[in-house]
Amino acid sequence: MIDDPPPGPYGEEPRRSASLARPYAWTEGRTAPAVEIAVEALVETTAAGRAEAGYLGSSALAEVTELCLRPRSLMEIAALLSLPLGVVRVLVADLMQDHLVIVRDTLSDTSTWDERHDLMERVLHGLRDL
Repeated sequence: MIDDPPPGPYGEEPRRSASLARPYAWTEGRTAPAVEIAVEALVETTAAGRAEAGYLGSSALAEVTELCLRPRSLMEIAALLSLPLGVVRVLVADLMQDHLVIVRDTLSDTSTWDERHDLMERVLHGLRDL
């Protein structure tokens, strides 16, 4: 039997997150996503994802759809859930295939140097905020 974690510093119940389970358990042993997703790509829950949120239960998939009610980068999702980036890639790819989230690339092959520079500035700013 596993003991429950102790209460937080103010007596609140600890948040049970996906990170308490082995990463491969959340991805059913898969280590590669069905589609490649850049770390800076923005993930947002779709209307279908909002409707399905109650049916996903208390899983990592439900946490991702809840976090992405506003657009968040893949990197930010991993940091907020305390999960490895590879695990989050697999989870987001699954949600994307089920049309529960959309993924927006921030750059294309034709992006200019200025667009790439702006992206790097936004990523650095986001990392500082985490």
